[in-house]
Amino acid sequence: MTLDEYNDVCASLPHAAHVVQWGGAHVWKVGGLETGKVFAIGGWPDSGSEEPALAVTFKCSDIVYEVLRDAEGCRPAPYLASRGMTWIQRTSDAAVSDADLTEHLRASHALAAQGLTKKRQRELGLDAL
Repeated sequence: MTLDEYNDVCASLPHAAHVVQWGGAHVWKVGGLETGKVFAIGGWPDSGSEEPALAVTFKCSDIVYEVLRDAEGCRPAPYLASRGMTWIQRTSDAAVSDADLTEHLRASHALAAQGLTKKRQRELGLDAL
């Protein structure tokens, strides 16, 4: 998945907001930039290759985390997973195809939306996700 494809997928989700921060990472939040919840982070892995692949970090369920944490091309998300959060970083499409990544991003968006206040969920029409 290219950076543009990643951004297009995230932009297609309801009430998704984009900001470039944290050293050039493309961060997507649901519910607004100020009070929204992060659901995806796209950037480049810290590898030494000339053309590093896009690394995409997403929130996931406990079950998905257990399945993907040791899968080829995936790892527990740096910083987030070390703090007990269930976030995965996909660094290649070896185990997670672009189509599967799209579904994981949608699921991450829904999980992050659940972290908004009930009032904010209702205001945005996200309470049905």
